[in-house]
Amino acid sequence: MLHIVVLGGGRVGSAMARDLAPDFRVTVADRSDEALARLAAAGIATRKADLASPAGVQTAVADADLVVGAVPGFMGFATAKAVLEAGKTLVDISFFDEDCFELDALAKARNLTAVVDCGIAPGCGNIILGDAARRWDRVTRFECLVGGLPVLRTWPYEYKAGFSPIDVIEEYTRPARYVREGHTITLPALSEPELLDFPGLGTLESFNTDGLRSLIHSFPEVPDMKEKTLRYPGHIEKMRMLRESGFFRKDRIRVGDAEVSPLDLTTALLFPLWFMNEGDEDFTVMRVTVEGIQAGRSARIELNLLDRYAPATRTTSMARTTGYTATAAVRLVASGGFTRKGISPPEAIGRTPGGWDFVRAELAKRNVVFREA
Repeated sequence: MLHIVVLGGGRVGSAMARDLAPDFRVTVADRSDEALARLAAAGIATRKADLASPAGVQTAVADADLVVGAVPGFMGFATAKAVLEAGKTLVDISFFDEDCFELDALAKARNLTAVVDCGIAPGCGNIILGDAARRWDRVTRFECLVGGLPVLRTWPYEYKAGFSPIDVIEEYTRPARYVREGHTITLPALSEPELLDFPGLGTLESFNTDGLRSLIHSFPEVPDMKEKTLRYPGHIEKMRMLRESGFFRKDRIRVGDAEVSPLDLTTALLFPLWFMNEGDEDFTVMRVTVEGIQAGRSARIELNLLDRYAPATRTTSMARTTGYTATAAVRLVASGGFTRKGISPPEAIGRTPGGWDFVRAELAKRNVVFREA
């Protein structure tokens, strides 16, 4: 039985560990005693580890056959590098800022498969685009709209973070890249707001975030691509106000006799309001549209997802949709269905015959269902 080490025992890491445990020997590494105790109570093997240091990561994965990365984005690149330097196959969901392809030579030199950005978005949207590009003559347009939101809208933010809150703030500050008429365009995050209607949910607002990531590198021939995040109406204005007022700045400023980072202060005040308590219900909404030419004729697919909190297992929708995409990739790699060496963004799975069908079927088994419009 393959031994899988999951790095990070947070909400998504825990969901992945529980999903993999019936089929693999699973160990979760984290520094949080609380997280490890919760997993141990569920029958998951655990180990205390300092994942902030490369040495700690390499010790944690020393006996692993395959590693799943589930650390916050600011730790993701260094963690992935340490895993590859340890000679381990990797499936990773961390949303790190650095260019993943900087690790490609390392992974190839070690003859390793490394699937990165393998969550719901980036992740599933990439796989869908890769599958369409494999089957069609060409793709002319790609759009991904996605958001994770609480069922209960609580003032003032009407938002709860389904994954690491610091990664949410990164989405609001990192410049957003997209492709228009064959040119890569960069705009501020939170720009170009639109109001959109979704059946069963009502009206949500969309805005630019840097979700295309590897797609810009992988599909230079596609002239129009964009990814936008969805929130309840009014959220953009609140986040813009905080950002433009300097509350997301990372540099230190003097306040009286003390020096403080505005971001540290913001997170101390904001995160308790964004924290999802046990039993808080959420949902994930996603709409992926791909247009192009197939067999000489116009082609279009639209896939919609509306996933909700699972009360039976107390698993948030964001943990389900993100985590189960990654565990599907783990199963695909473990079974020999995906063997590409080097850094592979999720679209590489879509470009593999049967890749999207496998991932979609694994998600459907867990009641995460993409429906065609």
